[in-house]
Amino acid sequence: MNELQAEIIRRLEQMYRTLHAGDDVAPATLLRTEGLLEAAVLAGVADQQSLDQLLNQSYSAVCKTTLAQSFGDDWRDFYPFPQIPLRMQRAPVFPSTRD
Repeated sequence: MNELQAEIIRRLEQMYRTLHAGDDVAPATLLRTEGLLEAAVLAGVADQQSLDQLLNQSYSAVCKTTLAQSFGDDWRDFYPFPQIPLRMQRAPVFPSTRD
């Protein structure tokens, strides 16, 4: 494993830990990590399949389930590479009027 892949894993696990704790992930963090995934492929450091395996391993390590179990077997169809599947909890909504 090279330094770029190690950084991708570190960021993925941090994002999944943050989400698993019920907090939000900043869009900039998500977008930068997706950029690293794309850069790894463009630089020839990794291919999409190996990075998808890293995504699944990181997700499974934190969430104790697989991406396919959480997002469906066709998760990559809904989240085309280099998108990272993330689902944040819905914010509570309270009516502002009595209507």
